[in-house]
Amino acid sequence: MTNVTLKQLRYFDALARELHFGRAAEACAVTQPALSMQIHELEQSLGLVLVERTRAGVQLTGKGAEIAARCARVLGDVRDLVAYAQHSNRLLAGTLRLGVIPSVAPYLLPPLLPLLRDAYPDLELHVRETQTQPLTDELLEGKLDVLLLALPLKNPDLTNLPLFEDKFLLAMPKERKLSGRVRATKELIEHERLLLLEEGHCLRDQALTYCSLQQVDAVNTFGASSLATIVEMVSAGFGITLLPEMSIGIEERGRDITLVRFVEPEPFRTIGLVWRSTSPRTNDFEELGRLVTKAWNDGPLAAARAGGRTGTKKAATSAGS
Repeated sequence: MTNVTLKQLRYFDALARELHFGRAAEACAVTQPALSMQIHELEQSLGLVLVERTRAGVQLTGKGAEIAARCARVLGDVRDLVAYAQHSNRLLAGTLRLGVIPSVAPYLLPPLLPLLRDAYPDLELHVRETQTQPLTDELLEGKLDVLLLALPLKNPDLTNLPLFEDKFLLAMPKERKLSGRVRATKELIEHERLLLLEEGHCLRDQALTYCSLQQVDAVNTFGASSLATIVEMVSAGFGITLLPEMSIGIEERGRDITLVRFVEPEPFRTIGLVWRSTSPRTNDFEELGRLVTKAWNDGPLAAARAGGRTGTKKAATSAGS
């Protein structure tokens, strides 16, 4: 059996993603016959048929899909090895591919990015914003280095670093009253139209868990993929929602909403970092975590939270008067 080469694995990884020889060859910057030959040699080396070549296109065989998953992990480990060699003597230098969920990125990145730029000018940062599951898949495949999202994220191949708690507040139209309540309860939500992000967003799942909603007939998601859209609907009187504390500085501005804190214990989500357990860049990620925590504790986010706490108290007291 001949040796399996990294070139063959890279070509097969591209084919597994594209499911098209022409596009895979273009992604690898080689000719289609060259790519096809390497795939054929990989199949011979492994003694397996990895792809089905039909007139309709290319499909992975059952064994091919398993090899593709393992191939992605191998290539990710190789990238980690190269990164370690390049950056072992310097913190946060070179390329860093950061994945962030949409309910965190618009609020935490503005104060974080200047901190990163000023402290580590040699860092080449690439940011990918999407939902938790695609980010996790890309992290495991080695396409991303580290994720900034809501924990927990349970996977034996990943390391979690919790950073801080982000509390939820009840957001409702400004004209609504709380009937003497100073703080909201989850029972209050049961008879309301609850507006949440579309399926796939962890913020939606966390809100449903807190509200103990086994069925979601009263939940309206209407395909919203951003908190800004949800808050506009609340401001217009179409329902209520749960809003993470980190977002209030932006989402409350200029909108006719009232924010009310929940009774103790207040619902919250834990924000943290996640990376592959095999990554050699733990020191980089721990330093990134320190800066993320600084962005949360200092500056505009801290000021917005303080203002939100003051404003919420006043709004809730006046609602009960």
